[in-house]
Amino acid sequence: MDYTVRTLSPQESRVVLALAEKKQRQVDRTEIIELLGVKAKAADKVIDSLRRKGWLERASWGKYLVIPPDEGPDAVGETNLLALASRITDNYYIGYGSAAAHYGLTTQHRKAIIIVTPAHLRGRQVGEGRVRIVNPKPQKFFGFGPVDILGYKVLMSDREKTAIDCIDRPALAGGVGEAVAILATASRRLDWPRAIDYLERINSTALVRRFGWVTDHVKADMLADIRERLLRLAARGPQTWMGPNPARKVRGAIGYDKTWRLFVNVPRDELRESAGLGHRKALKKDA
Repeated sequence: MDYTVRTLSPQESRVVLALAEKKQRQVDRTEIIELLGVKAKAADKVIDSLRRKGWLERASWGKYLVIPPDEGPDAVGETNLLALASRITDNYYIGYGSAAAHYGLTTQHRKAIIIVTPAHLRGRQVGEGRVRIVNPKPQKFFGFGPVDILGYKVLMSDREKTAIDCIDRPALAGGVGEAVAILATASRRLDWPRAIDYLERINSTALVRRFGWVTDHVKADMLADIRERLLRLAARGPQTWMGPNPARKVRGAIGYDKTWRLFVNVPRDELRESAGLGHRKALKKDA
């Protein structure tokens, strides 16, 4: 493969070799200015050239991801876009459909990367992707930690919080049908006590009822005491719904479920394929 596009000038080589020696995966504009010992304008020309040649990718103003020599000029793909998006703010996590895709809970590929943060920022274009900013309620900003994305540490909701978030706001997961499928797939590997602890912490009866109804719908394999704990959490408060407000009549809606005191205002056909999905086992290959 021809990599002449990444041929470097002496100053560019100085930057790349210094970063490679330190195994540094991100760099600030000020670091490059200090490294080269030149004025900011001259350093900016070097930075612009390194970006054109595929050695640096802009994450936010004055901050860049380093594309190592062994990854080639096409290294900034969908996965590295997560690393780029994460540099927008320090207080964040990647969540909802973006996290579900990372964990293999969905086959949908979305152009938007969802950043959950208390910071009031605007969405923006990053590389070839678009970043959508979601500002959560304070009691919902938890349940995340670092994951490795091609050598970069990125904060992402864990599997339990991802499944709960998707049920909480299905529009950020591809719709109700996709959110239910995500929970069904996740249910096979969920830490159930942790998931229930998370639901208690969020303290939303409506969310508990939706989550509980979905676990029944997909026939998630959970212990009886876990389900009883969910039912106790769902006992208080008025009736709630999943999908559009029942004031808006949805043709073919599943209707009211007395166990969870939930009106499922979603067409039965939309959730047909996810019925029992959490209980299905992988087929054994023929010997």
